[in-house]
Amino acid sequence: MECQKSNDQIAYPVFYDVDPSEVRKQRGPVGEALAEHTNKDIRKWREALTEAANLSGWDLEKTADGHEAKVIKLIVQHISLELRSINVNLDDKLVGMEPRLQDLEESLDIASNEVRMIGIKGMGGAGKTTLARAVFDRISVHFEAKSFVENVREVSKASLSGLLSLQQKILSELLNGQGNNVGSVHEGTKI
Repeated sequence: MECQKSNDQIAYPVFYDVDPSEVRKQRGPVGEALAEHTNKDIRKWREALTEAANLSGWDLEKTADGHEAKVIKLIVQHISLELRSINVNLDDKLVGMEPRLQDLEESLDIASNEVRMIGIKGMGGAGKTTLARAVFDRISVHFEAKSFVENVREVSKASLSGLLSLQQKILSELLNGQGNNVGSVHEGTKI
């Protein structure tokens, strides 16, 4: 709570098997646990718990029907969205990129849960990869696995192992490092 006050950090309490009102009022098991302590810092702890209970957070029992994994996923998504807004800033020199980005995001319609494929075409140097990367950075938080591959044509034609290295990169990113053992392009295609 001190970090939230002094460092402009954000605290998100997670009430795991405890009711927020018990924390706020320090009753029930929370009150009993605090009563066991008699040191002088207990006042600070009581104040911090009251402040934390007054913040918007997650109550496991009342979120996602108490399903722990779903609550964890919601927390990760929320925090990732918060961090994304900090980290995803378009370069000010990219004139006209924001409207293009918004149009592309609308076309993808992430909330629909439908499969979408979007093609971006244009002359070389027009910003297609930059636009694709910006969209990827913004929406990748919605996916459990993700990979951004650029310069596919150049890398795959550069050498005989170019396509295989691209497959290994994609599979490694999607399978958390487990895709490096692909022995051939044919095997990679099947996976």
